[in-house]
Amino acid sequence: MLNGELEDRGVDFTSKLALVSPNGEQYDSLLRQLRDRMEEGCGETIYVVGMGSDGGDWGLDEKDMEASVATVRSMCEQIDADLIPLRERNESAGLVRDYLIRRRVGELDFLEVRVAVVGNVDAGKSTLLGVLTHGELDNGRGFARQKLFRHKHEMESGRTSSVGNDILGFDQEGQVVNKPDSHGGSLDWTKICEKSSKVITFIDLAGHEKYLKTTVFGMTGHLPDFCMLMVGSNAGIVGMTKEHLGLALALNVPVFVVVTKIDMCPANILQETLKLLQRLLKSPGCRKIPVLVQNKDDVIVTASNFSSERMCPIFQISNVTGENMDLLKMFLNLLSSRTSYRDDQPAEFQIDDTYSVPGVGTVVSGTTLRGLIRLNDTMLLGPDPLGSFIPIAVKSIHRKRMPVKEVRGGQTASFALKKIKRSSIRKGMVMVSPRLSPQATWEFEAEILVLHHPTTISPRYQAMVHCGSIRQTATILSMNRDCLRTGDKASVHFRFIKTPEYLHCDQRLVFREGRTKAVGTITKLLQSTNNLPSNSKPPQIKMQSTKKAPLRKEDGTTAAGDDVATIAQSAGSNTTQPGDEDPQIKEGNKENKVKWVDSKE
Repeated sequence: MLNGELEDRGVDFTSKLALVSPNGEQYDSLLRQLRDRMEEGCGETIYVVGMGSDGGDWGLDEKDMEASVATVRSMCEQIDADLIPLRERNESAGLVRDYLIRRRVGELDFLEVRVAVVGNVDAGKSTLLGVLTHGELDNGRGFARQKLFRHKHEMESGRTSSVGNDILGFDQEGQVVNKPDSHGGSLDWTKICEKSSKVITFIDLAGHEKYLKTTVFGMTGHLPDFCMLMVGSNAGIVGMTKEHLGLALALNVPVFVVVTKIDMCPANILQETLKLLQRLLKSPGCRKIPVLVQNKDDVIVTASNFSSERMCPIFQISNVTGENMDLLKMFLNLLSSRTSYRDDQPAEFQIDDTYSVPGVGTVVSGTTLRGLIRLNDTMLLGPDPLGSFIPIAVKSIHRKRMPVKEVRGGQTASFALKKIKRSSIRKGMVMVSPRLSPQATWEFEAEILVLHHPTTISPRYQAMVHCGSIRQTATILSMNRDCLRTGDKASVHFRFIKTPEYLHCDQRLVFREGRTKAVGTITKLLQSTNNLPSNSKPPQIKMQSTKKAPLRKEDGTTAAGDDVATIAQSAGSNTTQPGDEDPQIKEGNKENKVKWVDSKE
C-alpha cells in the first residue's frame, strides 16, 4: 500500500493525505513508488486510498477522497493501467477505498498465473475445476468432472491419473469470461485468451497415492505460482493431504486451502475438520497463519498479504449449491505472479511434454524460465544422451492454443520444431539461447533434508530426483555423514545413472523413492562436461579385424556405412575423411569406431 511507504523526497507516505494535492515533485515520487509496486506484482497491485501506515489514521471526507482518487487515476494513465474499485468502507474518520491497479495488455497478451491443485483422492479437485472453468454447478454425481478427464479409464474410475490443464479467464474488470460451447460443452481457449486480461492456469494433479510421482512431476515441472490444497469436509485430513502440503512447503509454493462438500457435511463434522486444519497449519512444520474467509473484506486482506507465504486463506465451498464460489473467484482474480522477469536475459525454456502433430511435426510444450523467445529464433536443444546440444529452429509458437510471435519469461508455450523426430526429445530437456554456451552435468552436490525414511540412507542408495521437469534416478556417491535418517540434513554428492542433465545452482529438488522423500537445493555442479561419467571405463580400442561384422548404432539398429562416421564423430573421436584412409584397414577402423561408442554405453 503506497500510502504506507517511507518518506521519499519530502513526501510523507505515512499520511492518509499524501494523495490529496501533491506538488510536481511529490507527484513524481508517488508515481515512482507506484511503478515499483507494479513491477513487484508483475503488472498489478492493490492500492488503498485513505489509510495511514500507523493503523490508527483511517478515513477521508468526501472532498479529500475524490481528490485522492483523481490523483491515483492520473498516475494510472501515466503508466497505462486501469483503476478497478474493489470495496468502500466507512471508518470513524471517513471513507477508505480499495482499488486494484492492473496494467493494460495488448490484444494477444495477458497476465498468467499458474495454480497447482492438490489434495487427497475424492476431495473434489476435478469437480471444482469443472465448475469454475465451465460455469455450471455439479449434480453431486460427477457431472462437472467429466469435462476435464483426458482418458477413458479416468472417466470410468472418476480418478485423475495424469496432469491436466484448464484455464479461467478474467477481463479487465475482473469478470469471468469463460463461456463453454453449447454443443458438447468444450472450452474455446483462443476466445477466452482474446477476451482476458488475466488467465489462471489450473494444473489438475492426481490425488491417489499410486500416482504420487505424477503429482511430484506436476509440482516441480510446471512451476506453479500458488498451490490450492483441497480438503473434503466430510473426510477431513486423510491420506495424501499432509504429503501434498509438505511437498508444497518444501518447494516454497504459497498454499491456500479449499474445504469442499459443505452442503452434505454435518455442522459438527465441518467444525472438527476446520479445527484440525487450523492446528495443522499452525504446527511447527508449517508455521502458517490460517484465516477463514467469510466475506469480500477477508478476500482483499488475504490477497494483499498472501505473497508473504505466511498467511493461509481457508475457503468453504460447495460445488453443488455454489456457496462461496464468488469469494474464491474474486481471490483468484486478485492473485499476482510472484516472480518478475527481464526480457534482456538469455532465453531458457524447459520441456515438460512432447507431441507429434500430423501436418505440423514435432511439438514441445513447457515453461519459459527467463528471457524472450521469438518466431524463427535458433535455440540449442539438449542435452542428448551424450550431453550435446544441437541447434534447432522454432517454426511456430502457440500460447494457450493461440498463435503468437513471442513468449516471455514465466509464460507457458508450445513450439513446433523443424527437422527433428519426437523420439529424440524427452521430458527434462531444455531449449536455451546460444549465448549461454550450455553444458550438461553428470554429477552435482546438494544440501538436502530428509522428510521421511523408514530406515537409513547411505552411499550407493538410489532414488528418483525431481528437479524442474527433470525426472531421473540418481545414485548417492558420498555425503558428509555416515548415514541419514528422518529429519537429518547433509551435503550429498549425486550422480545421474542414465543421461546428463542441464542444471543450475540454487535449483530446488525432490529426492523420492516410494514415500521416501528428501528435499533440497543444488549447491555445486561437479562435472559440467560432455564427457563420460566419472566411473566409466575408458574406451578400449582393439586392433584391426579382418572379420566383417554388422555395425550397430546406439539404438541397436544396424548402421549403414555413411552412419559410422557420424556415430564416431558424435562420440568425440578424430575421424578421417572417406577415401583418405588405406582401403585394407578401412573396415577395421569402422569397427573400432563403433566399439568406441558401445564401450561408452
